[in-house]
Amino acid sequence: MKILKFFFIFYFIFSFNYSNADNEDIKIKITKNLRCLICQGQSVYDSDSEFANSLKVLVDKKLEEGFSEKQIYSFFKDKYGEWILYDPGLNKNTYILWLLPILMFLIGGAIIFKSFIIRK
Repeated sequence: MKILKFFFIFYFIFSFNYSNADNEDIKIKITKNLRCLICQGQSVYDSDSEFANSLKVLVDKKLEEGFSEKQIYSFFKDKYGEWILYDPGLNKNTYILWLLPILMFLIGGAIIFKSFIIRK
């Protein structure tokens, strides 16, 4: 009986630590993908401003409430707009953001291809 109690206590302690580590990894991932609105070009994870610290606490609170990663991103997108995300989704406002690199690659390839054909 003592072994069984010891096993349950041991299991409970290690499963709790694993859950905290998992939440911490998700928190780091989320805060690295959120842009600090106060600092220029820094993520919330890298920033030490008051705004970034409040967002870190809010992300922690949302994770404790059981929110998923997508729900947290949706919450911040609704509250602060699409600009707060470093990795915005594809929608009518971000077509140029997603398609411009592909278009530039194709135009550059066409120019290089054409220059090789003209030289020969």
